[in-house]
Amino acid sequence: MASGGDKGKRIEPSFGGDARGTRADDDLRAHEDDRAAPAPTHRKSAKAGSKRSRKNSGRGQRRGFFGLIRRMVYWSLVLGLWGGIALGGIVIYFAAQMPQTTTWTIPDRPPNVKIVDVGGNLIANRGTTGGEAVGLHDMSPYIPQAVIAIEDRRFYSHFGIDPIGLARAVVANIMSGRTVQGGSTITQQLAKNLFLTPERTIERKVQEVLLALWLEHKYSKDQILEMYLNRVYLGSGSYGVAAASRRYFDKPARDVNLMEAATLAGLLKAPSRLSPARDPEAASERAKLVLNAMREQGMIKDNELAVAMSEPATRAAAYWSGSENYVADRVMQELPALIGTTKNDVTVDTTVDLHLQKIGEEAIRDLISANGKKKKVSQGALVSIDGTGAVRAMVGGYDYANSQFDRATEAKRQPGSTFKPFVYLSALEQGRTPDSVRNDAPVKIGKWTPGNYNGKYFGPVTLATALSHSLNSVAAQLVMEVGPQTVVDTAHRLGIQSKLTANASLALGTSEVTLLELTDAFAPFANGGYKAPVHIIKRVTDSDGKVLYENTQSGGERVIDPRNVGMMNAMLRRTVEDGTAKRGKFGWPAAGKTGTSQNFRDAWFIGYTANLTTGVWFGNDDGTPMKHVSGGSLPVLAWKAFMVAAHKGVPVAELPGNYNIENVLPGGSDELPDSNAPSPYDPNNPAGDMPVANGDDGYWPPAPDAAPTGTIDSAPVASRGPVPPGNVGDGLQPNRKSTTLLDLIMGNAE
Repeated sequence: MASGGDKGKRIEPSFGGDARGTRADDDLRAHEDDRAAPAPTHRKSAKAGSKRSRKNSGRGQRRGFFGLIRRMVYWSLVLGLWGGIALGGIVIYFAAQMPQTTTWTIPDRPPNVKIVDVGGNLIANRGTTGGEAVGLHDMSPYIPQAVIAIEDRRFYSHFGIDPIGLARAVVANIMSGRTVQGGSTITQQLAKNLFLTPERTIERKVQEVLLALWLEHKYSKDQILEMYLNRVYLGSGSYGVAAASRRYFDKPARDVNLMEAATLAGLLKAPSRLSPARDPEAASERAKLVLNAMREQGMIKDNELAVAMSEPATRAAAYWSGSENYVADRVMQELPALIGTTKNDVTVDTTVDLHLQKIGEEAIRDLISANGKKKKVSQGALVSIDGTGAVRAMVGGYDYANSQFDRATEAKRQPGSTFKPFVYLSALEQGRTPDSVRNDAPVKIGKWTPGNYNGKYFGPVTLATALSHSLNSVAAQLVMEVGPQTVVDTAHRLGIQSKLTANASLALGTSEVTLLELTDAFAPFANGGYKAPVHIIKRVTDSDGKVLYENTQSGGERVIDPRNVGMMNAMLRRTVEDGTAKRGKFGWPAAGKTGTSQNFRDAWFIGYTANLTTGVWFGNDDGTPMKHVSGGSLPVLAWKAFMVAAHKGVPVAELPGNYNIENVLPGGSDELPDSNAPSPYDPNNPAGDMPVANGDDGYWPPAPDAAPTGTIDSAPVASRGPVPPGNVGDGLQPNRKSTTLLDLIMGNAE
């Protein structure tokens, strides 16, 4: 109830106003007295507040840490989203630059040319790849296993791109601080090899990924692996495992053993640096890493690993070192004209016998190795053909690895006296016979005075004797009798293709020819008088067995009358029986002609049986003189070594023709002095009468480039002793300085 002083006065509600007339706690807040439980003491309240503060602080710290994590995850998702959008944009952009997938095709593999001999033995693989394409079933199973083990162990489980392998490579590279692993799969590598350039750009990498996905969609794993193994570069010009197997191990891919397969797989890292032809130790160490990888993946067993690891490092043979590569080069020169261009692999069956090829190579190499320094000879060549003109062996030089120049088909040299058979055949065709007699004496033809080897002259001799002992004076007389142009026509008719100069010096072989064409021109003497068009390619077939070319010629036209064939063989066989090539006798009826050009620059022997015609040449590429190497020395020895092996087990056959020559020489002797004997004349001896003669067909002074035609002056011969030519013809004096061909052309001759 209100007090009297306040009676009748309205009391208004007040919020936080003055305490007058009201209680100080009338602020609508609950007081301690109003609570259900009594209020704690002051100490307990303080303690509880401290606990709550620490609890709230711990919660705040936890909320701050997890908040940071949440924020990081959030922004990572945001950044990842935008990064994905950006990456997608880049992919779409670069993909738009590429052709439509409907037009994508695997580019044709460059065709390989497989060249084989008459028995199907491989001579060489040629073309951009250097080897034929082989299926997985045609190669050693170790090869694909080794490549997968070291290059792409998850090949059969990924979809063209291997995220796990990529992550593993990234980690390995970060840990090592350098690039030690690559993240590209075999499919990606194939895509790069097939379609892309080796440049390292984002665009190329994006395209590589897209192409890898397309390859995986389009082809099976085995097809992808097969394409890769047939196209990958493995060093030394070898593309594909077939080429590399031949190159490094001289065997087909199917015969490669475990260590060899590991070596091939190891080459993928650095084909040139790790090549066993360059660094066999490095190749072996890399191969051992491949072997360990194969063992880790269960591809091989411990005993297989141990055996492979024990194989010593060996250096691969020099790149294309055999003489058979001269044959391969010749084939590649002729092939385009026969079949044009082709997109498929082709096989070329040649006429060459690889066994004979090796024998010819050894004959040339052994003689040069034994005589090169002392005889100053560095090169040799050999060609052997049969009666149809088919090349059975062709050695173009001493060592193909050091020089690929083919001296059998490309080098034109003066043939010397090996050209004389065309002179004598021309004479026979005009009515002369092997028994016709000419006076062997110093002769003068215009300003040219040819001389015999050693300056020896023998007076009246038969043509058979003159040819078998290579008497230059008689050959010079005959060429003037029949006419130089007649001799040129005869040589061209038999197979010489080079341009020949129709002059008197033609008798001594001053016009240059190749060994191949000269050998081919002798074949009509061996086959009975028929032209033998030289050829080395027998047949060409594609990978499907379709015949693209075949040589169907059965024989050439007759170019020598049978009677003249008999007379020529009767004369030329005496070269082997008792003439300048008598060291070539080996049990078969054989004939031929030796030749030596001026100053021993070229030494030749073209010899034949009824089975083969074989030509041999020795000399130096720069034309420097050899040391008394004549046609009757090294060439005859090489010829004999080859022919003995070539005729082993072959029934003996007589040469065509049936003409007998009386084997009696002038003066009652049946043998002339050995024309390969040292000359009695020494240019360093002031008392000497003339310079050293030039082999078995030397002439002095050298024939002018166009020796004048006209009458022949010859001197009677009183004895068989040496007759210096200095006092015959144009009055040259003994010991006169030798006149060179250049002097005669320039008018500087004395």
